[in-house]
Amino acid sequence: MDDRLVETSTVVATLGGQPQVVTFALDALLERGERIREVLVLHLAHDNPRYGRSLARLAAEFVEDHYAGRPIRFRPIPIRTGAERLQDIRSEVEVEAAWQAVHELVSNLKTQGRRLHLCIAGGRRLLALLAMSAAMLHFGHHDRMWHLYTPEAFTEEAKEKGLLHARPGAGVQLIQVPVVPWGAYFPLLRTLAQRPAGQVVAAQAGWLETTEQSRGREVIGRLTRRQREVLRAFAGGSSPQDIAEELCISLKTVDSHKTVILTECRNAWSIPEDAWLDYHFLRDKFALLLGELI
Repeated sequence: MDDRLVETSTVVATLGGQPQVVTFALDALLERGERIREVLVLHLAHDNPRYGRSLARLAAEFVEDHYAGRPIRFRPIPIRTGAERLQDIRSEVEVEAAWQAVHELVSNLKTQGRRLHLCIAGGRRLLALLAMSAAMLHFGHHDRMWHLYTPEAFTEEAKEKGLLHARPGAGVQLIQVPVVPWGAYFPLLRTLAQRPAGQVVAAQAGWLETTEQSRGREVIGRLTRRQREVLRAFAGGSSPQDIAEELCISLKTVDSHKTVILTECRNAWSIPEDAWLDYHFLRDKFALLLGELI
């Protein structure tokens, strides 16, 4: 990998009619000491006057590929469906087009070794959600997703005065959004982005269900026959008191078995000791495994 790509970052931002969401975020990243080499802005068709004006104002901030005296390239990325630029996201077909465009962009950037900052404050909410989905599949541990907080009063002032840069003390904050980079842990998931959106959702759900059942079976294999009987009752929706009556044992014995079972669950699911678990967890995790708890 080119070392120059490791020490610099690329900003990917979604854009609507307010260009300041991009410049506010970029200014905040630069103030944090980030070395940004390129800003990519995802947007719908710019023949919408609001989008056109936003893009024009942003482009004016990057004179000869420089921003605030720094060498930073600006590149608008229109969402397309075939050869046509997408006007809006109003149907499943248009969602599919936006899905493919966003995932292809993020995937290509990561293939190039880019470190990414994804800013999702601007544009259509659905576009931001698709960008978040792409991040979960393609991000590495050094990539970041950001939300931009702008106080309401300053938001109105920025709109009214056309401000593209926040003054000190305006209260603008860049807030990191926690993202679990599932694709980094399970690379096979990244191939899902090449499928239609509906298939991806179904495949993710199926994969997660399979993983959960595998962990459940791991727990079952470590239990005694009596503990499996107790777990079966919990998985069927019974309360501790119900189980004590059904199995003709004391409530204290039920609680003792429950403690052992939950300890095995903590190990299988890597749940911290200080995280609260009760018998409802057992119902949720083992309901589909009732047939194996005999």
